[in-house]
Amino acid sequence: MANPPLLEVRDLCAGYGDSQVLWDVSLTVPQGSLVAIVGANGAGKTTLLKTISGLLRPSRGDIVFDGRSIAGMAAQQIVAAGLSHVPEGRGLFSRMTALENLQLGAYPAQVRGHMNESLARIFELFPRLAERRHQRAGLMSGGEQQMLAIGRAVMARPKLLILDEPSMGLAPLIVEEVFRFVRGLHATGVTILLVEQNIQSALRLADRAYVLKTGRVVMQGSGAELLANEEIRKAYIGSLG
Repeated sequence: MANPPLLEVRDLCAGYGDSQVLWDVSLTVPQGSLVAIVGANGAGKTTLLKTISGLLRPSRGDIVFDGRSIAGMAAQQIVAAGLSHVPEGRGLFSRMTALENLQLGAYPAQVRGHMNESLARIFELFPRLAERRHQRAGLMSGGEQQMLAIGRAVMARPKLLILDEPSMGLAPLIVEEVFRFVRGLHATGVTILLVEQNIQSALRLADRAYVLKTGRVVMQGSGAELLANEEIRKAYIGSLG
């Protein structure tokens, strides 16, 4: 039997003021899965994630998370419900240490009592963060900062982890390391919704994927199916070359 949906986006429309970006977007993220959303720059991927996590209000449609509608809820309520979002650009506190950034990730009341257990888990998954725990975040490399941003989100013990462009701006070897971590995190049972311009890597990781183009879902299928699709290969030849 297929896993039940943890997240369902139904006919979602959203944008900025009078500028509509998303048009009737629907997708499903089953419990325990890794779902990727891919597409070119300007396709609406980040807007979709912001709407799901409460940073933008939808103009139409619904978002059902863990059995209840969260469309229009405040971002902090959505975090408390079990959804963590690692934004593009990471959003770290650069003057604070890696450890302090991680501790801030455990601010929801229901997870504070598990802070030490969560820290041990992060340091096991990311040994480099354990080594750099007392270093200021702003002095860490780009790859280490991305790991820290993901680790901070995992500290909240989310039911769903949303990652927006985790490979952006990183050297190829570091990109491979970040994706290895995402794969390892998923293997521990974390449900992940991943937005990526590195289409080949994203589709290789994904159980299921959606292609977004000008704010609409234009294709969907398993990661393997889309990776083998000739239309996808032609459209994103620069990524898949």
